[in-house]
Amino acid sequence: MLPAGPAERPLIFNSWEATEFDITEQQQTELAAGLGVEVFVEVFVVDDAWFGTRTSDMAGLGEWWPNPDRFPDGLGPLADHVRALGMGFGLWVEPEAVNPDSDLFRAHPDWNPCQDGRTRTQRRSQHVLDFARRDVREWAVEWLVRTVTELDVVFLTWDMNRPFSEAGQPGAADPDPVWIGHTRGAYEVMDQPRAARPGLYVESCAGGGSRADLGVLAYADQVWTSDIDAADRVAIQHGHCQPLPARTMGAWVTDSPNSFTARPTSVRYRFHVSMTGAMGIGGDLRNWSEEDLAWSRMLVEQYKRIRPVVHGGIQYRLEHHAVRYPTEDEVVVFRFQPSAPARTAARTRLKGSTPTPATGTRPPGVPTMRRDAVAGVVRLPGIAGQLGTALTTSSTIGSGVAASGTSASGVVVSPRRSASTPSCALD
Repeated sequence: MLPAGPAERPLIFNSWEATEFDITEQQQTELAAGLGVEVFVEVFVVDDAWFGTRTSDMAGLGEWWPNPDRFPDGLGPLADHVRALGMGFGLWVEPEAVNPDSDLFRAHPDWNPCQDGRTRTQRRSQHVLDFARRDVREWAVEWLVRTVTELDVVFLTWDMNRPFSEAGQPGAADPDPVWIGHTRGAYEVMDQPRAARPGLYVESCAGGGSRADLGVLAYADQVWTSDIDAADRVAIQHGHCQPLPARTMGAWVTDSPNSFTARPTSVRYRFHVSMTGAMGIGGDLRNWSEEDLAWSRMLVEQYKRIRPVVHGGIQYRLEHHAVRYPTEDEVVVFRFQPSAPARTAARTRLKGSTPTPATGTRPPGVPTMRRDAVAGVVRLPGIAGQLGTALTTSSTIGSGVAASGTSASGVVVSPRRSASTPSCALD
């Protein structure tokens, strides 16, 4: 179902949580310059408020041209600066929505699906555009294709924050087809930027992961799952990966404390949670400590090291918030403890390796992999030499553990054992 292309997703930075609606060309330039040096991001994505009169969620949706006060020479100079730093340029859009306070709505109030005799309600100060209409689709395709090709956009975040209400088409004998017509129309439009700009990555976002389905994933490479913090996202990501592969799951490393929950988590824990999908970075790195930036550099290296396995391997969801990704050559294992008033030593049985033929259990004498009940240290008694240099200390690419107050995590990378070698248990 997924669009043709490489399995590995690019490591992006998204500017939203660092800036929200208060963005300028100079500010975005400074953010991009720091990323290229500090954490080796591959794509820089400018989020909301780059366009029209958009300085809050009250106005501007539908005015898809660069804000002349914030970007007096357009987005071209910023895009060129980002590419000069060795990153691709990405952009956020919300084509299916319009603010009543916008030039588009004032010119085309009939483009909003509605019902005769009912008031058009607003959600998030916006209405939905009727993508079942050909003229609406043609309008969207024109500015989307022009923007993507002129700026050489490599990553497009397609957002949709507005649920339908009063859905219908005034005067139509049957207003219900607007639902199917809009969905098909959105898919048709979504496909055009990729056709115009081969290699374009598209991310679907809808109030978090509200549009994570096989329909949209025929046109989008990945889905943004949630703005919530890493500890809560463990369960969300577990649910996403029941029907969908890890490479379709966008997962950002954001600031601590989190802007939604005010909960602090360590930088390693945040990175570990995001490494289980298509990792991105969404915090304001200008305010991160030197220690956290140093960890970020090492953890980005670790992520790039294991990305082929996570994005290309088979995924096994294990008990106790653990997940395992084996390929023919390597195995990556994560285990999380999202809430930890007391540390646990509960055992997690690994899946995906050949069991002992007679009983399917680990025979006596096979070493176990344990996490220290207090500090969260990964211990592999008697197995370090067998697995080689991939399993080293937490500051290297091989393995790592993070414990931060109420949360803990661990990751281990190892060469895949032969079929005749029993697997380890994770304690």
